[in-house]
Amino acid sequence: MSYRRPVPTIGDRTSAAERAQAPDAWALRDDLASLERVVAARRDIRRFRPDPVPEDVLEAVLLAGHRGPSVGHSQPWRFVVVTEPATRDTAALMADRARLAQASGMSEESARGLLDLRLEGIREAPVGVVVACDRRTPAAGVLGRATFPDADLWSCAAAIENMWLTARAHGLGLGWVTLFEPAELAALLGLPEGVETLGWLCLGWPDERPPEPGLERAGWSRRVPLEQVVMRERWTETDAPVSHLRAPAQADVVGARDRADDLLTAPGSLGVLDSVLDRVEALPAPRDWTGRGTLVVAAADHAVTAHGVSAFDASVTADVADATRAGTSMGAVAARSSGLDVLLVDAGIGCARGDLVDSDALDARTFESLVALGREHGERLAGTGPVALGEIGVGNTTVAAALAAALLRLPASEVVGRGSSADTAMVERKRSVVDRALARVLPEGGTLDASEALRRLGGGELAVLHGVVLGACASGGAVVLDGLATSVAALAAARVEPAVAAHLVAGQRSREKAHAAVLRELGLEPLLDLRIRAGEGVGAALATGLLHTGLDLRRGVARTRAV
Repeated sequence: MSYRRPVPTIGDRTSAAERAQAPDAWALRDDLASLERVVAARRDIRRFRPDPVPEDVLEAVLLAGHRGPSVGHSQPWRFVVVTEPATRDTAALMADRARLAQASGMSEESARGLLDLRLEGIREAPVGVVVACDRRTPAAGVLGRATFPDADLWSCAAAIENMWLTARAHGLGLGWVTLFEPAELAALLGLPEGVETLGWLCLGWPDERPPEPGLERAGWSRRVPLEQVVMRERWTETDAPVSHLRAPAQADVVGARDRADDLLTAPGSLGVLDSVLDRVEALPAPRDWTGRGTLVVAAADHAVTAHGVSAFDASVTADVADATRAGTSMGAVAARSSGLDVLLVDAGIGCARGDLVDSDALDARTFESLVALGREHGERLAGTGPVALGEIGVGNTTVAAALAAALLRLPASEVVGRGSSADTAMVERKRSVVDRALARVLPEGGTLDASEALRRLGGGELAVLHGVVLGACASGGAVVLDGLATSVAALAAARVEPAVAAHLVAGQRSREKAHAAVLRELGLEPLLDLRIRAGEGVGAALATGLLHTGLDLRRGVARTRAV
């Protein structure tokens, strides 16, 4: 005889047989796309409209927080809703004081970035919500907290995430401000002993709609690829790449800074230039430089021009190279004005190879020979003075953008710029080329090391410049970068040999979209920001002249003595 399964009137009514037959039946498939959009679109909002938040919407946000997961179902969160202007003004003053105090202990550049962040949301947002954690229950009395005593704080953080996502779905903005002295904020709101605040949530209708996180947009940081934060079974962090090049010794770095401190001027009076001079003077080669340096200009043609990505005919590469040999190109004249010699390297003029979309830019043998050629030049020139980099190659802004996208794991939309004189349709073609090139060399989930990315997506001139960087740095020299193409070739070199970064000077920041991202990745701040589009090493030559002026100042300015 068979009996019917008893089905409970409350709780889970499913049977083991049902669950075994369809283990994924609990999924909310119709809601997945919406959830993914909301999670991806969550932002830290700092500018708000003054319009009131309807009470039912506020309650929905608070209810989402109250439905958050909590260890031992302890529900330790408490939500203090603040709408009184006087309380908001006092809290804003506290945050401003804390921001200034924190900035005083940071490097100058980081401090400027912190001070640029807006905290007006505390005053502007119509609602403030202070999330507090009631920790008065002993940890041993809550399931799960005896071993992880701070799990109650984690639970409150999970509640905040629920609130953040719900606010975003309703079109509300939420900003999380933690620039407070916790005890001061607790006193303002009358929190009892044993109740801790997790900061102030600004809630209101946003007066900005940022497409990406604010700190990422401001250049503070970028989101790392998922594969860098996921490990299987156990901790499997890869070792940092080993560099075979010499970075400046710590004593030399400190010594350069100490010598600058003796000058009859305020420390750091030359701003960014002082930081660059400290790094350059710590390198081995500059102490024995025999001249003013050299502008190395590498030139090559690119088959990618067949896809309509350049406003100029490919023959222009050869014309500009000829003018460089004659000393009459923009780069050559700029170099001469800065006292630099000029070396033109033919890296493939009249020899356009792979078009990126259907074939690699260079075969392995050609790539290796061009890198070796560049390395030889770099090693030889490092002792003569700064090695400034320039390039000539119609179509190479597309090539450089593709390489930057591969190295930084960015989409084409974030790296493709206008280049020289491109119109909207041409920019779209460039994006398409970069998308297709990335799809070819980086299949879903695939990886590519820096050298292979350079070979497959770069070009002759980038391979030569890559070698120049490696050679000059190996000989203890300083390398001055120009625009995107030279910078991305240097980034590939820094991925191969991390110590390279200590030898680099960012001569300028160009108008190319990816250039700022590449410089951030290298940790470099440009000496010039003139929106130069010339290429050919013009920006590097001008910056090298400025570098020499800075070195002359350090040698010629009177020195002080200890008193």
